[in-house]
Amino acid sequence: MLSQNDLPLFLWAKAISTACYTQNRSMIHRRFQKTPYALINNRTPTIKYFHVFGCKCFVLNDRESLNKLSAKADEGIFIGYSSTFVAYRVYLKKSKKVVESVNVTFDEEMASEQLSSEPVITGVLASGQIRSNLPKSAVNDRSEDTSCNHPVTSDVVIELESPVQSETHIPLNTHTVEDIQVHAEPEVSAMQEELNQFEALKVWRLFPKPEGKTVIGTKWVFKNKKDEDGIVIRNKARFVAKGYRQEEGIDYNETYAPVARIEAIRMFLAYAAHKNFTVYQMDVKTAFLNGILKEEVYVSQPEGFVNPDKPYHVYILDKSLYGLKQVPRAWYDVLSKFLVKSGFSKGKVDTTLFIKKEKFDIILIQIYVDDIIFGSTNPKYCKNFSNLMVSRFQMSMMGEMNFFLGLQVKQFSTGIFINQSKYILDILRKFKMENCKPIGTPMAPGTKISTDPSSKSVDVRTYRGMIGSLMYLTSSRPDIMFSTCLCSRYQAAPKESHLAAVKRIFRYLKGTADLGLWYPKDTGFQLIAYSDVDHAGCMLDRKRTSGHIQFLRDKLVSWASKKQLCVSTSTAEAKYVAAASCCSQVLWMRTQLRDYGFKFDKIPIYCDSKSAIAISANPVQHTKTKHIDVRGSLQVKGVKDMTSDYFRSELVL
Repeated sequence: MLSQNDLPLFLWAKAISTACYTQNRSMIHRRFQKTPYALINNRTPTIKYFHVFGCKCFVLNDRESLNKLSAKADEGIFIGYSSTFVAYRVYLKKSKKVVESVNVTFDEEMASEQLSSEPVITGVLASGQIRSNLPKSAVNDRSEDTSCNHPVTSDVVIELESPVQSETHIPLNTHTVEDIQVHAEPEVSAMQEELNQFEALKVWRLFPKPEGKTVIGTKWVFKNKKDEDGIVIRNKARFVAKGYRQEEGIDYNETYAPVARIEAIRMFLAYAAHKNFTVYQMDVKTAFLNGILKEEVYVSQPEGFVNPDKPYHVYILDKSLYGLKQVPRAWYDVLSKFLVKSGFSKGKVDTTLFIKKEKFDIILIQIYVDDIIFGSTNPKYCKNFSNLMVSRFQMSMMGEMNFFLGLQVKQFSTGIFINQSKYILDILRKFKMENCKPIGTPMAPGTKISTDPSSKSVDVRTYRGMIGSLMYLTSSRPDIMFSTCLCSRYQAAPKESHLAAVKRIFRYLKGTADLGLWYPKDTGFQLIAYSDVDHAGCMLDRKRTSGHIQFLRDKLVSWASKKQLCVSTSTAEAKYVAAASCCSQVLWMRTQLRDYGFKFDKIPIYCDSKSAIAISANPVQHTKTKHIDVRGSLQVKGVKDMTSDYFRSELVL
């Protein structure tokens, strides 16, 4: 198939998938006089929608803004059928991407030109309207087909670049756009390396399939690990279990594992700037394979690596495997016990923070799943910790911290700078706004956004994707916090006016992509907070929006913008609710900073309402205000700040 059409070898997986797909529906079995598809589904398949592999075709371009004279279709090569959707697979010559679309026109009489032998495919799903030259019988045929799950790389599984939190694996034929390199030899090499790690860590044992026990399926996941510049630094193949088949109480019990808050990461960096030490980063290879399982779990053998002497055996797991629900907890238990045994102590409120003090020096370790950042006032302790981890786990990427949880971190002799400029450029390209005109503010002063029922609706998926991207960006951009949270309230039924407000934020980011947080070195470390509230800003229910920020002297480490749960009957009440929310965050930060060695007797919270301060100072009023949750025992004194129009509440904690 490849030779006849002069196609490069990196399309071999698509050719195999297409060959299997067509043979299952066309070749007659001698004994049964039926096709394999008819034997399984008990009905004759239709082949009217079949086309010649490698023929010339054109895909309707419905993903870009086109002018009147632009081409309405992209030329490509037909390379098969989607295994999930009613769509064709096409390799686009111009962009060198694989798309899946129903809006395809074929020219089977014209031979395709020979393609470049560059072995790189970018997986893209072209979403289109449900109009196609496929017959209805083909739609019914393929929507119910379960016989075409080919094991090799016909369905490549990839992994999203996410801000948050845990790993998510998405197949290539979903509505996610992602770049992935498809190389035959690197894939096999990475798969073999992964299985070698299993043997070295004694993850499993081959066992006869037990009766009455659930055997969890498995699959291969291929991922390219990139640096902050988007350059591939490592090809990874991961063997994962299909955790969705697990049953609670049988295959797993507890699944919760603590994860560091983004404020904790910023406080860590602020402390490093204050103490003038370097922060390092390390990554644990196959971290989840080190977790110890408490449950009895069986998984199937890896596809392509089935034991020929025992093909019906299964593996019983002694250690955790990627994809299982209890894996993060099992890994955290192993790592935390090892660190505590090595002389470290857990944080009081943040159990992902580990501290070890030696006379006047301190070493701090912050853990986010399998990524670890650490630093010390004595460089010798950093080296000792690195050697300690290498002696127990297989580590990689040791060096100064520069890219962590989507944050770009630059460490200078005068301080630490945090921003997300690369991410901003990525989302501008993603939503086709890289050429937009910059603007000076994320939202015009006095802007009021309502449900706007008379306006035209916009695509919900696009709007929610833009909001999600902006919310992730608020990790380093407090200047867009209020406007992003305001626009996020209308995700259920977005209108054109809401989309215009979101696009204004993107235009603001276009001109301010290099902005970020600056933490200067050798400055103070006093905890200071500011609280404020708007005036019935929500047009739906007239609720107000609280806002508060917390500084460590001149280092901004925490901020929030949130609509209040109650409808305040006065400005004083609204200010008091906002101050209570700010106080809650201050109490958490104070406890966190105690682990760093700081003790604050008085923490000033700035509020521009004498009435709110008076309510705070009156313990009788606390009991009358039932809907306000006051945490801790507070003695509050209102003091006029002569340098500004704000009043300061001194909280004696």
